[in-house]
Amino acid sequence: MAKNDVKLLGVWASPFVMRVQISLNIKSVNYEFLEETIGTKSELLLQSNPVHKKFPVLIHVDKPICESLVIVQYIDEAWTSGPSILPSDPYNRAIQRFWAAYLDDKWYPAMRRFRGAHGEKRQELLDQMVEVLALLEEAFGKYCKGKAFFGGDRIEFLDIAFGSFLGWLRLIEKVGGVKLLDEAKTPGLVKWAERFCADVAVKSVMPETEKLIEFSKVLMAKMKGAPPPPKN
Repeated sequence: MAKNDVKLLGVWASPFVMRVQISLNIKSVNYEFLEETIGTKSELLLQSNPVHKKFPVLIHVDKPICESLVIVQYIDEAWTSGPSILPSDPYNRAIQRFWAAYLDDKWYPAMRRFRGAHGEKRQELLDQMVEVLALLEEAFGKYCKGKAFFGGDRIEFLDIAFGSFLGWLRLIEKVGGVKLLDEAKTPGLVKWAERFCADVAVKSVMPETEKLIEFSKVLMAKMKGAPPPPKN
């Protein structure tokens, strides 16, 4: 399929955009990445997602699809020639969808608010993230059955849903001076994260921690209405 038949609207640092990029890479789909500018919304984005007015948006032959997990499932169904992203077994498929929704409901809000939090609130958010990781460590041991990923031998839906947050997880560890993925407490997830980041579908889109830190400074400045920090 021609590259201009598939367009992705988003920002390189977004974990939700990354979910779509990984899925397209798994399916070997050529696409055009249209970078949005933080603080503004392009006319194409507003036209393509008039309900939520946010990215990512996948445009496939002029038809927009919104919301990252919905897009990932669409990619899996639209390009059947590549490796499957969702498990073929209905139960396993339901389990992965459950945990992906849980991450967006419990992990993401805590992660997003952590950098701007202080004192008791900061500790509360840290405890919440640690609790989520403990549950995921247990789930990984239960569902991977001794294999590399949540679904077995290759990256599937839940791997993408969680793996897309690893860049920001590393940022929190470095900037916040905390250890979230720990060999003692989450040994399965530590090894899983290494394998996930080394996968050919992931390496080219996983953001570098230092670059993400600089992006985060600019983002926080925009949110506060302050001028962005000077570039080093």
